[in-house]
Amino acid sequence: MIRILLADDETMIRAGVRAIIASDPSLDVVAEAGDGRQAVDLAISHHPDVALLDIRMPKLDGLGAAAEIRRVAPETAVVMLTTFGEDDYIAKALDVGAAGFLLKSGDPRELIAGIHAVAEGAAYLSPKVAQRVIAQLSGGRMVKGAQARDRIQALTEREREVLALVGAGLSNAEIAARLHIVEGTVKAYVSAILTRLDVRNRVQAAIIAHEAGLVA
Repeated sequence: MIRILLADDETMIRAGVRAIIASDPSLDVVAEAGDGRQAVDLAISHHPDVALLDIRMPKLDGLGAAAEIRRVAPETAVVMLTTFGEDDYIAKALDVGAAGFLLKSGDPRELIAGIHAVAEGAAYLSPKVAQRVIAQLSGGRMVKGAQARDRIQALTEREREVLALVGAGLSNAEIAARLHIVEGTVKAYVSAILTRLDVRNRVQAAIIAHEAGLVA
């Protein structure tokens, strides 16, 4: 069972999202918050696997709440759920450590898929968001590619192999099966990769993997 914290200041929106989540028997909403500060408090008390956060909320916005939750409850994966798809929001969400970014206007199946992905240690961007990230990467591909290749020089050959699979969107369990190693070893590799690359999360590491040409 994947335990979920749902935070949105609009009661009707929370009800709609909760109804979608209820369609999957493996998902359970264990707490709901109407503002960012309450979301942080509930993350501390309930230790959910996934926190679904709206970006615009009173007292503390979703970006601030995401940063706090990643600090005080690092075992909780954060997914931003919003009507706003501007590039600035996407960049800020990834920068504070969000593992996923979904648009409320997206297909309900994206919500279910995103929750499962981040709960399994992977990252998830809705297709529209992914298109914008790819477009940003394409804009300065040559310069960013050279910089990314320099950064991965600090990694061992095995770490680069793991990074390539992270970039391909595989979860820790899938990487373990692919490389015939235990999942705990994969977690250790991923942690070392994040430290060596000086990035906060798998999404940022995956971007570097693409920029460096590790992923086709």
